[in-house]
Amino acid sequence: MNLTAPVFGMAMALGSGFFGAIMIVVFLVLLAFLLLANVRIVPQATVYVIERLGAYAGTWQTGLHVKIPIIDRVAKRVSIKEQVVDFNPQPVITKDNVTMQIDTVVFFQITDAKLYTYGVERPVSAIENLTATTLRNIIGDMELDHTLTSRDIINTKITAILDEATDKWGIKVNRVELKNIIPPREIQDAMEKQMKAERERRESILRAEGEKRSQILVAEGEKESAILRAEAEKTSRILRAEAEKEVLIREAQGQAEAIHLVQQANADAIRLLNDANPNEKVLTLKSFEALTKVADGKATKLIVPSDMQNLAGFAASLKEIVSGDPKQ
Repeated sequence: MNLTAPVFGMAMALGSGFFGAIMIVVFLVLLAFLLLANVRIVPQATVYVIERLGAYAGTWQTGLHVKIPIIDRVAKRVSIKEQVVDFNPQPVITKDNVTMQIDTVVFFQITDAKLYTYGVERPVSAIENLTATTLRNIIGDMELDHTLTSRDIINTKITAILDEATDKWGIKVNRVELKNIIPPREIQDAMEKQMKAERERRESILRAEGEKRSQILVAEGEKESAILRAEAEKTSRILRAEAEKEVLIREAQGQAEAIHLVQQANADAIRLLNDANPNEKVLTLKSFEALTKVADGKATKLIVPSDMQNLAGFAASLKEIVSGDPKQ
């Protein structure tokens, strides 16, 4: 019995089954690789423009997307963040025929990815050329002095013109800034001289005003000092006058009190004398004492009592009083 043929048949069957399995695995791997190769993740602030068989098919926003292999393709990746472009200086001529260099900075943002992709070739270059043309038109209607002092006006005009012109390109121009305005060298020298003269003039004015202010302050200080001295002298005189017045018042009060006390003492003495009911001999003695004080040599005139005839009797009475009883 020949067993070669069945064995060979079985080997062929097994071989064909193994090869088929390998082919299936390879196919599945290729299919997975192909699917992964066509999966796209669109990041934030970015959009993808998709073409299908060469025609615009749509715009992918942020997220996970899968394109059809071979049929779909990503035509352009577009950033929708605000962008800044600094253009080189452009020669412009003012109304008074002065040529100067002006460089600009443009801030723009893409609002329509389809128009940005298909609306214009090289959009940034188009914006640069449009900026230069618009700038020449605006500066051509202005003189040099007006140009140097009207940056805000120029920025506003050029922004409005560019924003309107770039709408059909899917671009919005947010603002345009004049970075530098460079006039010719001879004009720069003249401007520097003018600025130097202006600074010197302001310095002279400030110095003169400072000196004037200083003189005013010195004069005000002297005036204030004189006023204070006068007020001090016035106050001092018032205080001295009040002190002298107080002294005189006190002296007058003292004298008045002294006179009052003397008069009071005299009155008390007379009252006591009256209360004692003195006799004629005591009164005679008091008269004699008064006469003695009058004749003490200080008086220039001497008045002699009219009853001199009683002088002898007065002397006898005096002797009797002096030599009499002390109790009497």
